[in-house]
Amino acid sequence: MFRNYLLTAWKVFMRRKLFTAINLLCIVLTLVVLMVVTALLQNTFYPTGVEGKSERYLQMIMIESTHTDKPGRRTGTLGYKLIDQYLKPLKHAELVSAASFPMSVSVYQQEQVSDLLMRHTDAEYWKILDFTVLQGRLYNAEDVAQGRMVAVLNQSTARKLFPGQTWLGQKFSANGQIFTVIGVVQDEMHINAFSDIWAPLTSQPSSDYKSKLFGGFSAIMMARSPEELPALKKEIMQAATTVQYDDPTHFNRTKMWGDSKLSLFARTLLSDQTEDGGAAKLLTAIIVLMILFMTLPALNLVNLNVGRIMERSSEIGVRKAFGATSRQLVAQLVLENVLLCLIGGVIGLVGAAAALWWLEGSGLIPYLQVHLNLAVFGYGLLITLVFGVLSGVIPAWKMSRLAPVHALKGNA
Repeated sequence: MFRNYLLTAWKVFMRRKLFTAINLLCIVLTLVVLMVVTALLQNTFYPTGVEGKSERYLQMIMIESTHTDKPGRRTGTLGYKLIDQYLKPLKHAELVSAASFPMSVSVYQQEQVSDLLMRHTDAEYWKILDFTVLQGRLYNAEDVAQGRMVAVLNQSTARKLFPGQTWLGQKFSANGQIFTVIGVVQDEMHINAFSDIWAPLTSQPSSDYKSKLFGGFSAIMMARSPEELPALKKEIMQAATTVQYDDPTHFNRTKMWGDSKLSLFARTLLSDQTEDGGAAKLLTAIIVLMILFMTLPALNLVNLNVGRIMERSSEIGVRKAFGATSRQLVAQLVLENVLLCLIGGVIGLVGAAAALWWLEGSGLIPYLQVHLNLAVFGYGLLITLVFGVLSGVIPAWKMSRLAPVHALKGNA
């Protein structure tokens, strides 16, 4: 019987090619958008590769300072002093890294000027993030301690600055300082790993950064295991109570949060000061938007399927006259719709892969590397099945309930 259902479905698709094409187009466009968005969100909040250890670490980019007896508030990004004195000693953190935000620098090389992004980091940065080293090495704790003028470039920058040349050992000028290239890594676009050039913290022209609680730094605190993250969060909140200000008459109380990648994004976007940074709200909003985005095409498919099934009222009437039950008719009609959605899902997966391939090559998101993995394929398959059920059950049940005499006459 199942084979007969499939053969009948195929004949119906070929007989009403316009309906089939419209249904497929609706399904494919919706699935392509949903799967591309899902892949990008997964790549952002649950990355693999260079930030593959993200389930073990917390991030911090901002603190809030207030006074117990005075109004006023200051919110800003971290200074190196705060990271060095209050975060690096955390007992539940295996590693704590301090890294500046990518800053635009003018790089002079062979009478050409390039505007590139540069980070200054400590040696722990390279132990937390899993960069793929293509040539040379990464700078280490000794390089940082000695303040050596060395640099690591990503592959695109190395090619741009030294086309057709050996990369290692080359020198370049950035903001009036001369650096020597000691390593080249694979291009990465993740927030913590995004940059064109990396150099030791101590290679900066001034050491004033060491004395500031506020500044242009972010911190990554990596626990020994994901299970230790709650304890690490509590320790961070406890450390906030010990922060000492140069002038306690202005500020004497500090708030700081250790966030997951999702919580950090939510806190930055929503300016939320709760413990999770509004991550639950953001995730709920994303899910609701995706459901709404999926529901609108599903309703459109219901209308299309009502028209398609209405044209088959005579066929349904004949089958009911020969003893077909409502359950059998619904099963056949829903199977046809699910099959159509699965075909659309396969096309949608191909379309989503093509869209991501185009995004990677377009340069709209620099250094983007994202792929449709098994999880994303599962999301796509689940969505197609939901489409099939939502857009098939209602019209199928309506037609199956018709009396044979009405169905044969074509009355709904």
